[in-house]
Amino acid sequence: MDDSSAAGEHPRAGLGLSFAEDEHGVLLAACKPDPLAEAIDEAWLHARLAEQGYGSLRFQPEAITLLLGCYNAGEAVEALKLGERVDARAEVGISGDGLYATLTIHPPQGGQRLSRSQVLERLTEIGVSEGVLLDAIATAVDAGEAEAAVIARGRAPRHGDDGRLVSALPEVRSRVPRLTESGQVDYRDLGEIQVVHPGQVLMRRLPPTAGENGINVRGQVLPARPGKDVMFAAQLQGAQCQPDDPDVLVATVAGQPVVVKGGVIVEPVFAVAAVNMASGNIRFDGSVKVGGDVAAGMRIEASGDIEIGGTAEPCTLVAGGNIVVKGGVLGGLGRKELADSVIRCAGCFSANYAQQARIEAGDSIFIDDMAMQCELSAGKHIRVGDQRRGHIIGGRALAMLSITGKVLGSPNRIATAFEIGVSPDTNRRIQQLASARDEREQQLLDISRLLVFADRNPTRVDPRMVERACATATRLNDEIKALREEEQQLNALIELSSQARVLAEQRIHEGVSVLYGVQRYRVNGEHGPGVIMPGEGGLVLGDGDSAETTA
Repeated sequence: MDDSSAAGEHPRAGLGLSFAEDEHGVLLAACKPDPLAEAIDEAWLHARLAEQGYGSLRFQPEAITLLLGCYNAGEAVEALKLGERVDARAEVGISGDGLYATLTIHPPQGGQRLSRSQVLERLTEIGVSEGVLLDAIATAVDAGEAEAAVIARGRAPRHGDDGRLVSALPEVRSRVPRLTESGQVDYRDLGEIQVVHPGQVLMRRLPPTAGENGINVRGQVLPARPGKDVMFAAQLQGAQCQPDDPDVLVATVAGQPVVVKGGVIVEPVFAVAAVNMASGNIRFDGSVKVGGDVAAGMRIEASGDIEIGGTAEPCTLVAGGNIVVKGGVLGGLGRKELADSVIRCAGCFSANYAQQARIEAGDSIFIDDMAMQCELSAGKHIRVGDQRRGHIIGGRALAMLSITGKVLGSPNRIATAFEIGVSPDTNRRIQQLASARDEREQQLLDISRLLVFADRNPTRVDPRMVERACATATRLNDEIKALREEEQQLNALIELSSQARVLAEQRIHEGVSVLYGVQRYRVNGEHGPGVIMPGEGGLVLGDGDSAETTA
């Protein structure tokens, strides 16, 4: 029988069946056997309950089944609990960080709807007093149901900003490389040496901020973490803080400003029109700027940068910073009398072109036009080709992370060797750093034991010894920190070296070979743009659509 079997159509259905609600909102059912009664089903029963105003109650399914069974079997039932009225129920919770409270409303089943005052009372019970959102409560209550609706919101603390050292000079050269991991570089950074004068502002110190405390929904203060302070380094060559403003760093001498850790140093600049037999060799503690050419056989050594406005013939250039050659570099490879000429720098090297030159850079090498029959070695990247041809022909190039050129090799199949990945020198340096750090940590441990003993036995240790021990401990801490930072940087480079690659932007010729650890790849035939990099089973040559593997 379907829902159409209402009492009016089947007057004998439901004979002897009655419902009553007690004072607690419990619905009781009773039935008296009647031989004239017709059988009923669950649909009919729910329709009858709805007609009598009980349709929204929470029913007990097992009681419904029992009532139907007894009624259809002609058995009597007295005061069977069939269902009950259930008021709306609210669940109010507070997030783990105390920054917001949520409301979940379970709708009523024949009972009373939730009121706004009930929600507010519940918030008071659990201690919520801050950031109560009355509009959100009203919206949820009016809807009659809600799922984790935010009804109170605290204010998170705004932590302080760390102090900063901000350069006051545009385009200041940095001893910290500004090279992306992909090998891209801004050639504008390789411009002329900038000169500052005594009293000129180099850098400003911005103090840390205290931050702003927050508050949770219970009204408890959430303290802000103040920013970390930063100070200028204790000794900065050619620079000092202004006497009347310790937050401003100014130059004390004329020279080239260089950003270093903890500030800016000013290196003296030695300027000369040309370096030849008339000028003699140059050895200078600072930066050297040569307006013209450097003649064959000459030598320039500088603790800072070397800038050459013309061409460098087979000579020796050694710099503690960067080397920039506005013209080209002609080396002495293949010429016995000039075979010992070398260009070596701790930073980056850049030139217009290089031919038969031995160039070593602690950071990266950038050549605009062509590198022909050169020996290039860089700690990070080698890139040949910016605005001009970008050919690497013959010789050997070694870089930890990437070697990039527009054209690699030549149609004449000239042997051109590339090597990527971690060099043995890098692994040796990491071992040296670890050994030095272990040694200093042991020294620091010994000093710490002395200081603990002195603290417990103040009369048995000379105060001057304690003072010296504290100073030594501070120095050792600084050294350990510096060693650990360099070790972490090298380990990061080693991790990056797993993605090392040789990239040809236009063409790769036969005769090119690539070495990565013990894996070697030899290019056979002519190829368009491509990249050689580590892959499964060995080095692979890919052009974006396919890859050829050679172990």
